[in-house]
Amino acid sequence: MNKQTHDLEQDMNVEGQATTAPEQPNAETGSDKVADENATNATEADNVSVEPSLEEQIAVWRDKYLRLQAEFDNFRKRTIKEKMELVERGCEGAWKSILPILDDMERAVAASTKSDDIEALRKGEELVMNKFESVLQAAKITAIDCVGQPFNEEEQEAVARFAAGEDKRGLVIDCVQRGYKLGDHVLRYAKVVVGE
Repeated sequence: MNKQTHDLEQDMNVEGQATTAPEQPNAETGSDKVADENATNATEADNVSVEPSLEEQIAVWRDKYLRLQAEFDNFRKRTIKEKMELVERGCEGAWKSILPILDDMERAVAASTKSDDIEALRKGEELVMNKFESVLQAAKITAIDCVGQPFNEEEQEAVARFAAGEDKRGLVIDCVQRGYKLGDHVLRYAKVVVGE
């Protein structure tokens, strides 16, 4: 029995060693974990030291903001300047087409001082007027026809009322000054006399 007890104790010691033997690598693994955590902390500390400070980040963003604001101001000024140029030069084509008519009018005035032929002068005036009307039509400017039609306050302005009888009540009897439209937009209202 003694021998059995002794063998048992040896077996227990062997088992105890067996159970403690695997624990030794665990202890090493724990120290490996501690070493890994230290290395990670060291890397994070390196990253913290590499990142710019808060003041530097604020300075960078402030600089970007100021540059962006300056670029926008330049864009706005350039756009305003371009719009002004478009407004100034927008009618350039219309004015160029009117200049030949002015030349014709000058020639007509010069001819009227030298000639006594009234019929020729009238024909010259009609030619100048027809040329001017063709320029207006090319620009899509049309005269407002109103005589004999019902009064339309959207295109006409009544400057007088005239008793013209029951059949002409509310109709335009006479046009004092012609009105003009650019497409559907009224450039100048026609001044008319309306019947009562």
